[in-house]
Amino acid sequence: MPKKAKVVIHPAYEIGEIDPRLYSAFLEPIGNMVNGSMYNPKHPTADESGLRRDFYEALKATDLPAVRLPGGNFVSGWQWKDSIGPKDQRKVHLDLAWKQYIDNQVGHDEYLQWAEKAGTEALYTINTGTGGIQDAVDIVEYTNHEGGTYWSDLRKANGHEAPYHVKTWYIGNEPDGYWQIGSWGKDPAGYGKLTEEISKLMKWTDPRIETIAAVSCSPNMLHYPDWDLEVMKQCYHSVDYISMHHYQSVLADDIPTFLGASRYFEDYINTEVAMCDYVAAKLKSPKKMMLSFDEYATMMRPAGELHYGRGEYLHYKAHYIFDPERQHVRHDPDNMPSRRRFGSDMLGALSNASTLLAFIRHADRVKIGCMTGGLGVLASTDRDHVWSTASAIPYTQLMRYARGTSLRTSVDCDTYDIPSYIVDDTNQYYEQEGVDFIDTAAAYDKASGEVNVFVLNRNWEASNDIELDLTGFEGLEFVEMLEMHTDDLAAANTWETPDAIKSVVNPNAKFEGGKLSANVKPMSWNVFKFKK
Repeated sequence: MPKKAKVVIHPAYEIGEIDPRLYSAFLEPIGNMVNGSMYNPKHPTADESGLRRDFYEALKATDLPAVRLPGGNFVSGWQWKDSIGPKDQRKVHLDLAWKQYIDNQVGHDEYLQWAEKAGTEALYTINTGTGGIQDAVDIVEYTNHEGGTYWSDLRKANGHEAPYHVKTWYIGNEPDGYWQIGSWGKDPAGYGKLTEEISKLMKWTDPRIETIAAVSCSPNMLHYPDWDLEVMKQCYHSVDYISMHHYQSVLADDIPTFLGASRYFEDYINTEVAMCDYVAAKLKSPKKMMLSFDEYATMMRPAGELHYGRGEYLHYKAHYIFDPERQHVRHDPDNMPSRRRFGSDMLGALSNASTLLAFIRHADRVKIGCMTGGLGVLASTDRDHVWSTASAIPYTQLMRYARGTSLRTSVDCDTYDIPSYIVDDTNQYYEQEGVDFIDTAAAYDKASGEVNVFVLNRNWEASNDIELDLTGFEGLEFVEMLEMHTDDLAAANTWETPDAIKSVVNPNAKFEGGKLSANVKPMSWNVFKFKK
């Protein structure tokens, strides 16, 4: 039996304000995410633009704050000007990133209008692969300018009288990636200077916007973090955030590592914060650079083939497998396959939640988080149905309850170690020592008086008695304990079984003298709600 875990939360120990955009999602036209889920003019719920109402209404019913779009690798070759105007006059192109045809039936305006209909903010990524400075200026003018210029008047002629007022703009995507269209992998200083010029002129076009610089696409890159450093030296004064991406791979069935994978995300955050603060010191700048973790996921994968002794080549293999039979696929939105989730629904929910807890613990610097599979978590689709996965439970609970100020949680509990491991040539990971079985974060909404504590029990074998010490708060009342747990890791929330995994009220928590006592089940997600 694990020792009793003790967690202390005090209102004096603030980390920073939690930006609601921490709980955002990511969209890229891969597979049927756009052609099928987002867009299907033949669908019974299709609106006048061919967008599926059932999909965007399901998202609107959540508190999803924002979506980064329209990519992704895709955007590095996308010619947005060919995607506007009458649909029968739009140009069809090859998407070299994902080997598919892009017919542009979902174009620049449709992406932004879909975000409006879904009740979420659009975080827009521009093309710095084949695009350039003038293209970046034109897209801001078309999107945000009131009128009286060629591009803003063209927007009006295309049916959107008012500006979209897109606030947040990503300058490029994964520019150091060898797989990227127009990669800048060998010239970080050049890309940094390009970023500075694009950001400067975009802000001259619309001074209200904020910009995000793309640095290394992954901490696994051989040139990380030197590449980031050289980019930021050139554009630190001009941009407001840096863009971070990470996909943590875990060997199939390695549950302890999967549940502790958020430690690698925290290491990545700490490195980027240190790098930004070093650049600030070097440039004598008072600015604190903020972080946008705009693509992330943790995935279980079988071990891949290893090629020892090939050095740098190992990090320069193809981003995808070339398949002549699938070269340049045409996606039929009316004949989409079922988007059933791979792996354990419950484990996926815990992994996503643990990563979000790490972001909350760094809320002073991490302001945006876009879950790569976030839209599929909240609104999985097939041709006929929309449903939510188990991951949607902690995801939406954090949207609703992790607001206000992030508070430090002092945790005393049992720990475990993660040995170093290799999945394939490009996914090799060092060990993690002293991983807490009890993973926590806390939020204090001063306006409403709500204090919410989030507890994930990583222990895959045993429940854990826990004590939450909130004696530092005055006049605090316990509201309820919400618990998500299943004994069946094969269980999944689907259209047919929407409540196979659910969050329920646990009535056994006791609150007395400012301390709460409860028992958290193995591999469970728990929310403790209090109010002043």
